[in-house]
Amino acid sequence: MILNRSFFAVALLAGLLTSAAHAGEAPLYQPTPDWVVPAKLPDPATLGANAPAMLIFDGQQRIAGGQLWAYVDTAQRITSAEQLNQLANLTLPWLPDKGDLIVHELAIVRGGETIDLLAGGKTFTVLRREQSLEQRELTGVLTATMAVEGLRVGDILRLRFSTTGTDKALAGHVQALAPVITAPANIAQGRLRSLWENSAKAQWKLSAKGIDVKPVRGKDFTEISFALPGPKQPDMPNDAPGRFRNFPLLEVSTFADWKDVSRTMSPLFATAGLIKPGSALQSEMDAIMKADATPLGRTQKALQLVQDKVRYLAVQMDGGNYVPQTPEQTWTLRYGDCKAKTLLLLALLRGMGIEAEPVLAHTQLGDMVVNRLPSAAAFNHILVRATINGESLWLDGTGLGARIEDIHDTPPFRNVLPLRPQGADLMVITPHKNGRPTVDLTLDIDESTSVDLPAAFDLSLVMRGGLAMQIGMLRTQLDATRQREVLAQFLGRLVGESEFSTIELLPDEQAGQLTIKARGVKGSLWRWDDKAMKRGLDRSLASITFDPDRARAAWSAIPVATPSPEGRRIRTTIRLPDGGKGFRLDGQPTLTDRIAGYDLSRTVTITDGKLLSDERLDSTGAEIPASAVGTERDRLASARVRAPQLTAPANALRRWDVAGKDPAGATQIAAAEAVYAQAIALAPDKVDGYHSRALFRRAINDGKGAVADLDKAIALEPDLDLYLLRAALHEEQGDMAAALADAEAARQLDPASIPAVLRVASLRSERGDLKSALALLDQRIELGGDTRQTYSEAKADLIGKFGDANEALKLVQGLMAEKPGMPTLLNLSCWIKGTRQLQLDSAAKDCTSALELSSNPYAILDSRALVSYRLGRYDDAMRDLDAVINAIPSMAESRFMRGVILARLDRKSESAAELAIARRIQPRIDQIYARYGIKP
Repeated sequence: MILNRSFFAVALLAGLLTSAAHAGEAPLYQPTPDWVVPAKLPDPATLGANAPAMLIFDGQQRIAGGQLWAYVDTAQRITSAEQLNQLANLTLPWLPDKGDLIVHELAIVRGGETIDLLAGGKTFTVLRREQSLEQRELTGVLTATMAVEGLRVGDILRLRFSTTGTDKALAGHVQALAPVITAPANIAQGRLRSLWENSAKAQWKLSAKGIDVKPVRGKDFTEISFALPGPKQPDMPNDAPGRFRNFPLLEVSTFADWKDVSRTMSPLFATAGLIKPGSALQSEMDAIMKADATPLGRTQKALQLVQDKVRYLAVQMDGGNYVPQTPEQTWTLRYGDCKAKTLLLLALLRGMGIEAEPVLAHTQLGDMVVNRLPSAAAFNHILVRATINGESLWLDGTGLGARIEDIHDTPPFRNVLPLRPQGADLMVITPHKNGRPTVDLTLDIDESTSVDLPAAFDLSLVMRGGLAMQIGMLRTQLDATRQREVLAQFLGRLVGESEFSTIELLPDEQAGQLTIKARGVKGSLWRWDDKAMKRGLDRSLASITFDPDRARAAWSAIPVATPSPEGRRIRTTIRLPDGGKGFRLDGQPTLTDRIAGYDLSRTVTITDGKLLSDERLDSTGAEIPASAVGTERDRLASARVRAPQLTAPANALRRWDVAGKDPAGATQIAAAEAVYAQAIALAPDKVDGYHSRALFRRAINDGKGAVADLDKAIALEPDLDLYLLRAALHEEQGDMAAALADAEAARQLDPASIPAVLRVASLRSERGDLKSALALLDQRIELGGDTRQTYSEAKADLIGKFGDANEALKLVQGLMAEKPGMPTLLNLSCWIKGTRQLQLDSAAKDCTSALELSSNPYAILDSRALVSYRLGRYDDAMRDLDAVINAIPSMAESRFMRGVILARLDRKSESAAELAIARRIQPRIDQIYARYGIKP
């Protein structure tokens, strides 16, 4: 294991440092204290090639006279240039107003020589820098730094240093914790050692598994010591509650129990006399009382005052910073951390006669607190618990936007410690869903023309809490253009890829929320399934992840932790085609239930030609017992099967039925065109708007309009995909010269592009230049590699269409000999035989063999239908064509052949309908099949 230069402070001293009674503005340079048992450096000559880079990691701590002394000794062997760069500059951070940093040794060991890097009075340089201001944290940390001169690969760098500290806020108590390094970390010689005065009555706890430790009581001190690294810790499922997780720690504390911690910390949050009569805070409190006569309303207004009028600036509690600034200071400065905000809120509430007390919490490890040794170090946060009408209200002054609707919400801290003069034990917070959703989305979607076209929509997204704050910061940090781009990306992740014409950011301080209003166009969510167009309506059940693994015997009784309380509401209105006639709502439209720890409510109706959906999903933080995992998994699966979906009638207008404009009474196409036009007007020099509108216009059969958009997009930014798209549009419109020119331009941008090469070869063949088309493919085939098969099949296909069919079949046979049993080759053989009327007796067998080997049968069924048509087996052909169209209604080739066969069967009207659809989907379909002598 290679430990970087900051490991000393982060991995060990982050737990060992506590407050001190005196300041140390610069490191001290002193010999090793006599209580330390020094580690002995291994003889470098005895180190093998596989010896770990970390030769020594020795952490020792002593509690005596109300002081904690922490000592660290490291020796690292430089094994690589990367490690040399990591250790070229040492940095040791410490809190000078809380304790001293004492350097005992800094040396390079090279062979049998020890080079003292502190010789001649050399010292660390002290830097004052706040590295966490962007996270609104003011730490006061100083950093001692030194460039390690002369360090080489192969050297051993030895560093030994200490910190000392006492904390008056702890009233003589001392606490220490250190992470325990465990396998797979590798240390040649590692140790953690802790001593404490017998009179200190300290308790200790080692939470790492598999380490056998027995305290040794001496005359004056008790000692524990064990080697590092400890054994690898047991694996835990990712969804196990925190109290089941094994976070390896060594904790030592002189607190007797949780009541002792509570009693000791309680005086720090006494509020008597803190709000002076006639002060600005007294005026604020009077205004609250005048504005609302109810305890609940006054509590909410006091919380709102602390959250909204005092900005957050943290002074971290983990370093021992337990003393809050006074409410008057906080109000004057208009900033404070969790301690300052809690004391201010307590003073206001108690001043209004509302029962309230401070409670300690841990923001990430709250569920683990029950397994911790009692100490103040088990917490990193503080908030207020108010009691009104017998109900506990959890009030966090560092929160954002809390209003009366949110006053009953529960924080995700699980276990907290009330601070009371008489002391208190841990208190459990039972979570439940929040009053208001964090995200409240309203969508109004125009699908009034067709079920498979992009649709214009209006969006209103209301956000609260931390998410609202993060998005709100965009207003001050980004210019309008970049702000729009970021918001478009954010909304796209929420509603799907979209093109936006307008996006507005609207803060509402009164409601404590932020609203985004937008108008855009998004792709269709309809899908073809079981011979009908269907649209899923569930946005809640699909978002629940619940797949616990409790297969291991050691995990079989561990409950499942579900996400902390947070809500999401989505209300959707969809304007349906043809006034909603024939549209059917399937599944379970109404639901109120708790599933897998989530509260879910849903109503879906069709009214006045509109589908109305209202869903709310709340995580609750509930735990699922291991015995109920199977049941909850099944309930979730069953609910998903019953999720509502909308089914369109068989005669619903499809995109190929649209002639570039809306039918009477519909507005979908016009609305989408308006959005695209405005989006392009806002960014006329961007390609995205033109590209998106080109795809839309192609979908509504406005090929000329699509080409015009691609002309502008390519003029702005020539791109391979844009050229190929325009080539396809030119080909659909019969302009083969323009199509080939675009395909050639695409190939110039990337000569190795498979789509570009295949398009050029195909278009050259279409224009009668089969020879140069095959020459191009032969060039790519000669290169070999993974693409050889693709180009070889393409060559056979082009010869089969435009050249000697027998030669094409011979080529296919050769490819089959190299790779027998490939369904694509069997289908190609079937297709060439069917289109060119060769060996029809074996053509159907080729297709049938391909079907048996393929997981995607529809192109093969289309080929076999053509062979059946050639053989006069119209019923067989129709069965295959029906199967294709039932699965892929947009398959123009199958629709055309169906129209041809219906004409042969004298079913003229049905034939005309199929042929019309085929021609709208593929305008050149008649020319393509005329090549094979097939006409309606």
